Amino acid sequence: MTATATRADEAAPRAARPSRPDRPPRVISFSHRLSRWDLKVSPYLYISPFFIMFAVVGLFPIAFTAVISFMDWDLVRNSGEFIGFDQYAWILGQPQFWTALRNTFSIFLLSSVPQLIAAVFIAAMLDRNIRAKTFWRMGVLVPFVMAPVAVALIFSNMFGDNHGLVNNVLSNIGLGPIPWHKDPFWSHIAIATMVNFRWTGYNTLILLAAMQAIPRDFYEAARVDGAGPFRQFWSITLPSLKPTLIFVIITATIGGLQIFDEPRMYDQFGRGGAAQQWLTITLYLYDIGWGQWNFGRAAALAWILFLIILLIGLINLLVTRRLVRDEGRR
Repeated sequence: MTATATRADEAAPRAARPSRPDRPPRVISFSHRLSRWDLKVSPYLYISPFFIMFAVVGLFPIAFTAVISFMDWDLVRNSGEFIGFDQYAWILGQPQFWTALRNTFSIFLLSSVPQLIAAVFIAAMLDRNIRAKTFWRMGVLVPFVMAPVAVALIFSNMFGDNHGLVNNVLSNIGLGPIPWHKDPFWSHIAIATMVNFRWTGYNTLILLAAMQAIPRDFYEAARVDGAGPFRQFWSITLPSLKPTLIFVIITATIGGLQIFDEPRMYDQFGRGGAAQQWLTITLYLYDIGWGQWNFGRAAALAWILFLIILLIGLINLLVTRRLVRDEGRR
């Protein structure tokens, strides 16, 4: 009987039992809502000043340049006549443009390739356990903080044809002087040396930061396996640097194809040489805009240079990203 009563009580409908009172809905306070909005919106507010400034001082000039590149622009009247792609056709039909393009790529290759090799080597030396590491790291950055005009004036005097320091040293050791301002190749070497002097230290510190992020356990395991310093550098350091090298190569490409200060200050005239030995695209653009006062053609040349930089940058990005992806699979 007792067991039967117990089963009956358990089988009783739950509706007959007293139910718990419903929990009142939670009211979200204003401060809680504000904190949630702060988490969502604050990152965009923090980065918005850059985009606002870029829209004012960057995006608008770019769009305005694109507009006047299709017009015969009159700077005095601040108006122009639409002529389509005639400005681009005129630029591409000028022999000076192709000379400037050849000189630009020559100086770019002579500066960027040795610069990146030297930056990797110096960064590897600074990453080792040497004395006064802070002093040497600050020392490689000193040329970068120097004014470009000062660097160009110093090196233009060093590479003087008649009384330059380099030719005087060559004469003292029995070698003939080099025509730094007359021969196109040697003028490109001199200008590339200025670029390397300024930018090698900057790229060195970027690569050094990437090297210090590599786990030291890799090197310890390599030493246990008997790998020497060169093998460690080739098998550990370089593969780990490839993502950073993507950034360095792309920025070097953009800066190298936009070179202006060094060739501008290489002589007292700033016209790219008597025979256009070191005339670059930016120097040619400057001459069209402020020498010939034709801003429509200068804008067209600026967009041609932008497309060239974009094409070379995409090629560099695809090649380097493919190398990084292949290394990750291995």
